[in-house]
Amino acid sequence: GGGSPMDCAKGIGIVVSDGRHILDFEGVDTIDHPPPPMILIPTTAGTSADVSQFAIISDPKRRFKFSIISKAIVPDVSLIDPEVTETMSSYLTACTGVDALVHAIEAYVSTGSGPLTDSHALEAIRLINRNLEPLVANTADPYLREQIMLASMQAGLAFSNAILGAVHAMSHSLGGFLDLPHGLCNAMLLEHVVAYNFRSAEERFRRVAEAMDIDTRGMGRSEIQKRLMNRIILLKRTVGLEAKLSELGVSVSDIPSLSGFALQDPCILTNPRKSSLRDVQVVYEEAL
Repeated sequence: GGGSPMDCAKGIGIVVSDGRHILDFEGVDTIDHPPPPMILIPTTAGTSADVSQFAIISDPKRRFKFSIISKAIVPDVSLIDPEVTETMSSYLTACTGVDALVHAIEAYVSTGSGPLTDSHALEAIRLINRNLEPLVANTADPYLREQIMLASMQAGLAFSNAILGAVHAMSHSLGGFLDLPHGLCNAMLLEHVVAYNFRSAEERFRRVAEAMDIDTRGMGRSEIQKRLMNRIILLKRTVGLEAKLSELGVSVSDIPSLSGFALQDPCILTNPRKSSLRDVQVVYEEAL
């Protein structure tokens, strides 16, 4: 299945081997006993749970999605076949495709990035930038499905090792609060986090812009930032993910709680710009 059933499988494996409650494993490297052998078959192209060391679990009591991060939950075998994604709707294709794009961008600008994660991340950005919009317009095209499936896998290999950033930290908080598709949460936050982070990783964002087919020659910092954000906004609009937080039920009064949970998420630790509670609140406010 998609990210939720695959992460559910990871959670079941963790609990079966250790016998404790799933909430006990929140955080990084909290698993003492390896889960049973696990084979995953992704039927969406975006979450990359099939190749990553992440499991994202919803806690309905706290209305919060928490992360379990451990090499112990990297699947033993992943069977990645674009044909099984052919029944996805255009909306789900858009949500999961943008999720993969955010994985790749955040992995590339992460403080945990390196040469191997960089190559996977940039290629994933290129593939999604060129193929997601035509795929959403023609969901039956097998070649486009293959390109986005490949991009999802490469983005997963990148972020599983480089980790992520503020988009995902804030998206996990938001998704648990409103029970929205994870890719949609990422989409609503992406350009606002890029604007917040840009000065802390200017050269890396220039490479992201180039991977999105923006010719940056002769451009200054502000022009590159503007062109990159405009490209992200156009891609979102073309695939139908234009919604603002306020349209989906978030109010200003919700932001303090959302921000508090976002700052507890491990993904915030590898964001290229260090974030205070007020920083996160401002980005949420801009996304309203």
